[in-house]
Amino acid sequence: MKNRIYFLDHLRTFAIFLVVVVHAGLVYEWVLDTMWIVSDPVKNNSIGLIRMYLDLIVMFTIFFVSGYFIPLSVKKKNTLDFLKSKVKRILWPWLLAVFTLIPAYKFIYLYSRGLPQEEWFSYFHIFQRADSNLWLFSNNPNQNWLWFLPILFTFQLVYLGLSKIKITWPKLSVKTGVILTIIIGIIYGMIISGAGLTGWYYSGFLEFQRERLLPYFMVFLLGALCQKKKVFEAPKNMKLYIWANVVLTFALGIFTAVALNLFFNLIEPGRNYFFVSDFVDRIVYYFTGLLSMFSFLYVLIHVFRFSLNRTGPLMEELNRNSYGVYIIHMIVLGGIALWMLPWAIPAMLKFLILTVLTFVGSNLLVSGYRFLMAKIRTRNHMDVPASEFAKG
Repeated sequence: MKNRIYFLDHLRTFAIFLVVVVHAGLVYEWVLDTMWIVSDPVKNNSIGLIRMYLDLIVMFTIFFVSGYFIPLSVKKKNTLDFLKSKVKRILWPWLLAVFTLIPAYKFIYLYSRGLPQEEWFSYFHIFQRADSNLWLFSNNPNQNWLWFLPILFTFQLVYLGLSKIKITWPKLSVKTGVILTIIIGIIYGMIISGAGLTGWYYSGFLEFQRERLLPYFMVFLLGALCQKKKVFEAPKNMKLYIWANVVLTFALGIFTAVALNLFFNLIEPGRNYFFVSDFVDRIVYYFTGLLSMFSFLYVLIHVFRFSLNRTGPLMEELNRNSYGVYIIHMIVLGGIALWMLPWAIPAMLKFLILTVLTFVGSNLLVSGYRFLMAKIRTRNHMDVPASEFAKG
């Protein structure tokens, strides 16, 4: 068990680092310039290719790892204790973050653009300015990166409910699970696309990309299935690893061509060019995207399991910090990007510096917070009179 926990913890920490990479890159792209925390006039849209590829794997990896650990959590705790632990670990941090960090995000957003600060109530994610341009974050604050927390909490509740009614699919193989996820993901994506519902759904609690919600949940369940099947106790399979790399190469190449073509159709009204047809191209888009994701995920798991399946002081610290880093990294990123605005250097170099400084700075802040809390708890423990211990 320790071996499995080591490499999966490392994989989750790496995925959160990639989240920082994606978010740092968006400062130097035009694609979300009206919504992103800092608007830097220095741009390099080739960074968008990095984001497009990482977007195929980052959140899927985090959901997979989270799903892997959920059966153990459900098994170890009764229902009430399970709910208490998830509320304490996910909902309370989300509640604190969404009502403090989102206002901080909007403050930085306005300041970086030289805009005046606005009414205090407009800084919260539940605000939406009527009859305004909702593509401007100032008019339509949302949860942004914090969307993941309530979605994960919801997935965990659904899994708990399924386990209570004995729907755990014990006879389903991992191979079948992967095939089902791809098939269901394609059908679901085509339905969402055909209904014109692509894009984000916003509310005061659940916020998500409509076309990705079900695939995320399927991968979460697949992680749970891998734990039940004890797949990480199997010996190394180099043949499958090589095939995963081959499939990834071809699937990613096709996905890139189709995705970019659909993107150009979107930004150039009237273009409407397709390799085969709108319907067929979209099926290929969803199929190669999911195939690339699974191939990439297998390659990462293989590398981390057989090459990075050990621990040490630095990795232990980074792993302990990863959840806190995810929560605070955007505000750290915004502050650093704001400081870097006057720098007259290429966008790609700014992107690299911002990524490193954000990840390091966020870890230092989380480590410092944990150290401070430990000191406070120790001092409070020492301040308890001996008579109080005697009462125990």
